[in-house]
Amino acid sequence: MLLEISIKNFAIIEEISLSFEQGMTVLTGETGAGKSIIIDAMNMMLGSRATTDVIRHGAAKAEIEGFFSLENSRALQELFEEQGLELTDELIIRREILQNGRSVSRINGQMVNLSVLRAVGQHLVDIHGQHDQEELMRSQLHIAMLDAFGHEAFQELKGRYQETFDRYRKLRRQVLTLQKSQQENKARIDMLEFQIAEIESADLKSGEDLALHQERDRLLNHKLIADTLTNASRLLDNEEFSSLANVRSAMNDLESIEEYDPAYKDLAGSLSDSYYVLEDAAKRLEDILDGLDFDSSRLLQLESRLDLINSITRKYGGGVDDVLDYFAQISKEYHLLTGSNLSSDDLDRDLKLLERELVGLAQELSQARHELAQQLEAEIKQELQDLYMEKADFRVQFSKGKFNREGNEQVEFYISTNPGEDFKPLVKVASGGELSRLMLAIKSAFSRKEGKTSIVFDEVDTGVSGRVAQAIAQKIHKIGSNGQVLAISHLPQVIAIADYQFFIEKISDENSTVSTVRLLTTDERVQEVAKMLAGEDVTEAALTQARELLKK
Repeated sequence: MLLEISIKNFAIIEEISLSFEQGMTVLTGETGAGKSIIIDAMNMMLGSRATTDVIRHGAAKAEIEGFFSLENSRALQELFEEQGLELTDELIIRREILQNGRSVSRINGQMVNLSVLRAVGQHLVDIHGQHDQEELMRSQLHIAMLDAFGHEAFQELKGRYQETFDRYRKLRRQVLTLQKSQQENKARIDMLEFQIAEIESADLKSGEDLALHQERDRLLNHKLIADTLTNASRLLDNEEFSSLANVRSAMNDLESIEEYDPAYKDLAGSLSDSYYVLEDAAKRLEDILDGLDFDSSRLLQLESRLDLINSITRKYGGGVDDVLDYFAQISKEYHLLTGSNLSSDDLDRDLKLLERELVGLAQELSQARHELAQQLEAEIKQELQDLYMEKADFRVQFSKGKFNREGNEQVEFYISTNPGEDFKPLVKVASGGELSRLMLAIKSAFSRKEGKTSIVFDEVDTGVSGRVAQAIAQKIHKIGSNGQVLAISHLPQVIAIADYQFFIEKISDENSTVSTVRLLTTDERVQEVAKMLAGEDVTEAALTQARELLKK
């Protein structure tokens, strides 16, 4: 229950504070005085979106704070636990709208985001106005309104259906995506398979093309190489002239005189080093020449292998190393395209199982919803009788529809306003006054189901008068008898039946306009009701009638 609301620097409200009690409270005042502004502020306190337009001119921010007393609510307890908030018997909600466009929301001093504030607000106050009547005229919203009438077991069943539907939709999307991918990628996969097989069959080695070209060049130039190596070997060491023998003789001669001068010794050492280097080179030349042989069959093998390599590299670009890089790239792509752990057949089988489960839950939900509709029809019909629409009848019409998150049927409210008339869609039949009463009947029926103890009616009595106005007044008061109702009204019948009345008025001077609010005494209420009955020139008869209304 809302115990108090404080509003500061909001639109034309500079600063007001209202304390509420259990029962029915009305807010009255001239048009434009600020009654609806209070409801707007309440909406924003509970999580509706705000703009900087609501900040009073010249102020840095707008502030709204509400003080609530709470009864046991499992849904609210679960929400608080989920968000890491502490739930106590009393709750303070505060929201600030800043000039930079940001807003700051707090619950019991702890900062929360707007979605959490909105979720908590939905459990605290139900604000009903002209917007709700507009929703009543939108048939696509009727199924949600019917379901909201359901008890805990119904909500649990609907939750299981929706969880199964979400899994089914996700899996079906996965199956379709896989099938589409398989169709779109079939040509690509086929091409990748061919390329991978072709490159694998070539059995390429990194740097192989360079090594093979080098070996082929040696075979093609075998005679030149052999002649050059033979000549070099002959120059170093042969019977007629041996460079090695001459160097060795010079080395021996210098070694024989090295004791006479250090320079001779150095020369002898240098010649000794040169001799052994040349000796080693001569030995290596001899070994190479011994193993040097022209292998024509090997040349044919090289030419054949190089032809294959050239064919592969021309096709896939660059050299062997470039082809191997490309091979790694297409192998990765191939595995991505074909590497799903689940085949399309596996997913199809799982989808069919889930579909059977979904159909079964949809049937259960439909049966429970039809039972719920019968209860709602009976209650709405009774509520309409209380509102002088005793000849009207209300029906929830079902029709088959496509599977969606709400089930596999559509729901629309139908009404028959006079005996003998066929039931017709509510959106085509109800007049403004009838719509107000029907919405009030629905709210009255729902108020017994919902856990909210605070309900706000924003001019729901528009377009009615006389005994209908009296019936609406009694209905609103009855709703408030088990909790708390706040109402904005211009009807004297509604205002007179209220337990408390706040009067909002607008005060203007040359520099500013502000709204003020005060709780009216009994005598002040008589005056205000009399004005509504007779206008500004209040007569004694109007005062007497006002006293009678208030007494009743």
